[in-house]
Amino acid sequence: MSFTMLPKISRRSFIGAGVAAAAAAGTLSWVYRARNSWDEAVGLVADPHGIIDLPPDFSYQVLQRVGDAMSDGFNAPSAPDGMACFPGEEDTWIIMRNHEIHKGTPVDSGFGAAPDRGGGVSRLVIDRASAALRASNMVLTGTSRNCSGGPTPYGWLSCEEVEEAGHGYVFLCDPGASSVQAPHRLPALGRFPHEAAAFDPASGITYLSEDASQSAIYRHVPDSPEQPFVGGHLQALKVQGQNRFDLSEGQKIGDQFAVEWANITDPTAADTRTRTQAQQRGGAIFSRGEGAWFDGSSVYLCSTDGGPKGRGQLYRLDIAKAAQTDTLTLIAQAQGDGDFDHPDNVTVSPWGDIFLAEDGDAPNGVRVLKPDGRLLYFARNVMNDGDSEITGICFSPDGKWMFLNIQWEDLTLAITGPFMTLLA
Repeated sequence: MSFTMLPKISRRSFIGAGVAAAAAAGTLSWVYRARNSWDEAVGLVADPHGIIDLPPDFSYQVLQRVGDAMSDGFNAPSAPDGMACFPGEEDTWIIMRNHEIHKGTPVDSGFGAAPDRGGGVSRLVIDRASAALRASNMVLTGTSRNCSGGPTPYGWLSCEEVEEAGHGYVFLCDPGASSVQAPHRLPALGRFPHEAAAFDPASGITYLSEDASQSAIYRHVPDSPEQPFVGGHLQALKVQGQNRFDLSEGQKIGDQFAVEWANITDPTAADTRTRTQAQQRGGAIFSRGEGAWFDGSSVYLCSTDGGPKGRGQLYRLDIAKAAQTDTLTLIAQAQGDGDFDHPDNVTVSPWGDIFLAEDGDAPNGVRVLKPDGRLLYFARNVMNDGDSEITGICFSPDGKWMFLNIQWEDLTLAITGPFMTLLA
């Protein structure tokens, strides 16, 4: 099985962008210290349309709602979830968008991964300058609970968050596809309730999170970096010298752990769940591993229910050079009611700030973790009292646009404003 690089995002440029962001943040601490949150310090502006409150001088527009007619004749599906933005042709950005739908009917039975599942991936093509929607279509259909995923130079990795027979896989989706495609399943990346994928283009390794109460953190190491999603080994993270170390309880911000990796011998879980195999080999335990994002030489990982309040943690996995040891650091966790609330999706902006989307008690919002340790409140969902989680946060590569979904209300938004100056 061969893989083709996307035409306008080479492996070298994918690596370079991450290295530049890492260099910009390299002299900063990246450890959270309690400070006033954004709304306490400045104040969010109430949205007269009752959708989302933002800081002064920021604005948003609705890109698409559930039921909107798409360019391929299908209607926009519900439950939008994980997203990523890719360069497109003719001054466009392409947003790949998951849909966390379980049972249903594929939009096209001829291309459905399963006949009784309604999840999948849609594609939005927008103008780079104005974010006006130029086109939209389905790319993947007939999958189950496509939750998050991750961008790669080869396309969008879309993850199924289930482990029923025949499901729980990662699918590779082409951002250039203007119509629904045959499913491209990647069994080498394991079968379990996948949440997110973070791809390292230098090594071809994919780091994977699992949404379960006692989950593992995985990586897939390919036989060749140029063929990243086939063969190789699925492995689980283990704290060096510790068996089944619980990373979700009893840890302090700044704690660091040397890690090693244990092989999963049955990655498709034909006989035993992958997280059970991980624990049998001493793998570390996460309380609901959700968001994952690759940046520079690090992977950011959310433990949604971890920490002393059960309101979430953020870890950073620093990837070492060959023959050296990877290191895991707890860089933030909720220690009081004023901190973040169950961080789910995570992304690193092109200038180095970490953005976290909440899936907790109303009102859910978006928090920003600055390199100097400040935790700011950037956005607040106000639809139906803010009960719905915010999903899919990601940026256009030029940093002008942030994209996100208000999932239960089935809205996809584009937000713009003075990100770097107002959040300085």
